[in-house]
Amino acid sequence: MANDDTNGRRTGDRMSDATKDMSLEELREEIEEIDRELVELIARRTYVAGTVAQVKEERDLPTTDESQEARVMERAGQNAETFDVDSNLVKAIFRLLIELNKVEQRENR
Repeated sequence: MANDDTNGRRTGDRMSDATKDMSLEELREEIEEIDRELVELIARRTYVAGTVAQVKEERDLPTTDESQEARVMERAGQNAETFDVDSNLVKAIFRLLIELNKVEQRENR
């Protein structure tokens, strides 16, 4: 199932109309822009996770919340299906993000 992203491009298609007429260099530039956006999103997520860690510390809550992690993983799988991306790959990425955030939370306590 493919969807339009915020820029009107089709996501989830292997070769959409928007990209099939692009040169190799243009495609690489597109990947470079996507990579930059991914890093920006990871930075935002890390910042918010850090704020969550502060709230947990103030409320004397444990670093690990398995039910929340399960919800995040479920949501990741659903989003992967929506955008026709391998859910195992997406879940692996999210598992890594979660583990890195937990390590950072533990180190800052």
